[in-house]
Amino acid sequence: MLYSLFPYLNFISGTNLLKYITFRTMCSLLTALVVSFLLYPTFIKHSKHKQPIREDGPKQHLLSKQGTPTMGGAVIIAATILSSLLWGNLQNDYLLLILGLTIIYSFLGFVDDYLKAKYKNSRGVNGRQKLCVQIAAALIFSFLVEQLRTPDIAGHLAFPFFKNFTINSSVFLICFTTFVIVGSSNAVNLTDGLDGLATFPAMIVTFCLGILCYVTGHFVFANYLQIFYISMSGELCIFCGALIGACLGFLWYNAPPAKIFMGDTGSLAIGGAIGGLSVIIKHEFALAIIGGLFVIEAVSVILQVAYFKMTGKRIFLMAPIHHHFEKKGWPESTVTIRFWIISLVFALVGLATLKLR
Repeated sequence: MLYSLFPYLNFISGTNLLKYITFRTMCSLLTALVVSFLLYPTFIKHSKHKQPIREDGPKQHLLSKQGTPTMGGAVIIAATILSSLLWGNLQNDYLLLILGLTIIYSFLGFVDDYLKAKYKNSRGVNGRQKLCVQIAAALIFSFLVEQLRTPDIAGHLAFPFFKNFTINSSVFLICFTTFVIVGSSNAVNLTDGLDGLATFPAMIVTFCLGILCYVTGHFVFANYLQIFYISMSGELCIFCGALIGACLGFLWYNAPPAKIFMGDTGSLAIGGAIGGLSVIIKHEFALAIIGGLFVIEAVSVILQVAYFKMTGKRIFLMAPIHHHFEKKGWPESTVTIRFWIISLVFALVGLATLKLR
């Protein structure tokens, strides 16, 4: 919004800074952080929705986490959207699309959290219904993104490590990107099982995607790195900054012992947004590396379920895999910090792929 007002404010000294994505990204991050700090104390104080705890989970969770307010992701998404609208260019279609996807996934998560809190169980929205909504939203998002592409990149799926190898098929691409968005959303959701476990890695991934958005939207950098140049994708840095700031504010209150949980309201939306960002800038495979921790968490659940159906036995003591280590006796803080370190390593490796062409 402020970006659109720049032509009318240029008589004021310093307003020329509004032209720069880097400046607006930092302002967006700080704004979302401040909004979070302002909203969370009241939100926590008046929250009536408590997080139901899985009875088959680690026993200590029943003692330490029972009765903790949930739906904290609502503040994350509200702060992200408000800050993005304030500092972003509202004429940028990519920015509007990623905001729309985030809102839809957050609303789906909100309904899921509400039903869990209302009926005091961990079921929530029916799994198939949830998946159908996720797929439908991701399909529409992917289709609309493709309509914004220039002819030279429309329908092309890029691969890391290869500078000229691509797959050109719009139908395959839309199906694949839908899978990426839905998979990312559910992977973050599965990771969100311990205090701060999903939040910090989500910030790391978003920071890396912000860098990729900037270089992808900059012709000189994109040409130098031999990646697709996607005009106007740099504006997505504003959204990335806002999401990082909002997550920072949440982490302040989610640090052990958590005063509030993110819930599906936040995790589904954050995961969906991360997937959507990678789709816009055509770095879906890079996301699989940068967000390697989320991939491991999702794969652990898939393997556990598949192996149990085939043999009646379990690979892990409990899935997702972070609960496996808890069952083995690792303190929650140990699991969280070690997983943070793993996520940071994956992020560095993922960024390194920019130069491997």
